[in-house]
Amino acid sequence: MDLVWQREMRRVILEEQYQSLGLGVESSQINNALSINLANNTAFQNDLGLFDEGIMQEYIASAKASAETGNPQVYQSWLDYEVSTVNAVLETNYFDLVKGGLITTLADGEQQYHFENDKINIEFVQIPYSKIADADVAITNSEIENYIKSHAKEFEVEPLVDIQYITYLEDPSTEDIEVAKAEINALLLDKVVDGETIQGFANTTKNIEYANANSELGYIDVWWFKNTLPQAVADTIITMNVNEVYGPYEDKGTLNLSKVIETRQMADSAKAKHILIRYEGLQTAPQDVIRTRENAKALADSILNVVNRNKGKFESLAAGFSEDLSNKDNGGDLGYFTPGRMVKTFNDFVFENKIGDVGVVETDYGFHVIEIEDQKNIQKAIKVASIIKKIEPSEKTINEVFSKATRFELAVKDGDFNALANEDGLAPKPVNKIGELDANIPGIGNNRGIVTWAFNEETKIGDVRRFNITNGYVLAQLTRRNPKGLLSIAEASATVSPILRNEKKAIKIRALISSSDINEVATNQNVSVLTADAVTMSNPTIAGAGTEPKVVGAAFGKKVNETTNLIDGVNGVYMVRVLEIINAPDIQDYTTFANQLNAQTAPSINTNVFNALKNAAVIEDNRAEFY
Repeated sequence: MDLVWQREMRRVILEEQYQSLGLGVESSQINNALSINLANNTAFQNDLGLFDEGIMQEYIASAKASAETGNPQVYQSWLDYEVSTVNAVLETNYFDLVKGGLITTLADGEQQYHFENDKINIEFVQIPYSKIADADVAITNSEIENYIKSHAKEFEVEPLVDIQYITYLEDPSTEDIEVAKAEINALLLDKVVDGETIQGFANTTKNIEYANANSELGYIDVWWFKNTLPQAVADTIITMNVNEVYGPYEDKGTLNLSKVIETRQMADSAKAKHILIRYEGLQTAPQDVIRTRENAKALADSILNVVNRNKGKFESLAAGFSEDLSNKDNGGDLGYFTPGRMVKTFNDFVFENKIGDVGVVETDYGFHVIEIEDQKNIQKAIKVASIIKKIEPSEKTINEVFSKATRFELAVKDGDFNALANEDGLAPKPVNKIGELDANIPGIGNNRGIVTWAFNEETKIGDVRRFNITNGYVLAQLTRRNPKGLLSIAEASATVSPILRNEKKAIKIRALISSSDINEVATNQNVSVLTADAVTMSNPTIAGAGTEPKVVGAAFGKKVNETTNLIDGVNGVYMVRVLEIINAPDIQDYTTFANQLNAQTAPSINTNVFNALKNAAVIEDNRAEFY
């Protein structure tokens, strides 16, 4: 939803700009954009592998003819693609125009050169704000409020709500777990039905069929290593022999019986290369593949014969014949991969043969000529048939949870939410600053119902409501509502109070100083006169004082031996005397510095321009009413 909203908002805002400027797109620009976008699409390439506009026009004519005979989907898709291409060209043209008006000039480059290379040496005194204790400077709520109002743009907030909640979960009880254990244990042993003995999981020879018939998850045909088995039981199961059973054991809310049905020594990763030969009719094959399956098999076998005679030719054969474009140019190299990552027949060949073996296998992608290059970490691997049963809460447990949640909902109407939760051994969980379009609630997950309820005008502060969730109930209470507007005094205080406090401290410090002589000020305030050399405008940092742009700027406005007035800086009140000005010599060409400024600003122009347009637009967002 948010993706669609952002996309449509961008489209509308930019289209207004195109229309007001009379900005359009020429057909030559569209064709050029299409040729670039489709350059790597084989459907539009000629025999030389180059984009061919004639082939594109044939495709469009064919799609249009198909639409006229009752199959409009392909042609409509092409028209939609053209529209998206036009919009992309329009957007590029618009932002290029903006960038054209924001190119850094040589005068800007000259200024940047002097900002970076003009230097001054100064002496200064700093009376730090810490000279006056915070306790001696009182900040009132009205002062904070006035500051917020005078800097409203910095403190605007969307409507927000706070809630707290408790959950009653339908978790299986101890009794439920014991019943589940008894049920799965019954599958382990033989049993007699109508005088006939039916083998249990421990004795059956039809392991996979038995597991599939009695498990909630089907058999997974993979080789397991110690590090891929459930950690809690891996040490035990990996040492078991064929037909040994382990369990029941708990794993992620399930009870399991696991039986080893096959073991072998196997690499936990392997490296291989392949040559892919596709044929007509495969879903994974491009439409231009016309080779029959028989021809593909014959070609793969022929390549295999060549490789068997001379393995050194594998890379050149891959470059010439392989239809896997992702690796044909590097000899068909697939790198290292783990068991199960490749399709089954490919995987089985690589991990059930040895290094250096070459062969042909068929998959849904076609025929593969494969060479095994390496196998790492040979170790024991096992195949396991498991009966997996989810531990479910009983009907009795479900009813008890419902009763508890209902009792709380009724009692809280006349009682205290926190006290009643504590009586049930539950700790309310607060969730603050929920936005009107938020959906995810920490600890609960996606639940628009709670958010919509909290923002409903009829919901009052202190109201409580029960919500169903997947495994139980949530009892939520609305604790605070903050309408759209400015940040509250309490929330803004941490940001605003230090600013106002330093402003008041600066006034107090100024009141203590009457002299305009830097040495007298230092003596009277019991601070030292410090020096700082090679200070620049581009890096307004004063050694021993910190980053002070305002102070450095004032110093650059003075001549040698001139002293500034008192300056309220970031870290204190300052007085500065200029000892030496070292102006960088002029140079013949400032292009390098102009280009440097361009490189800094160009990447963010598109984003900054769109954000400026968005901030200037009047946008009414009613999504919360429908979502």
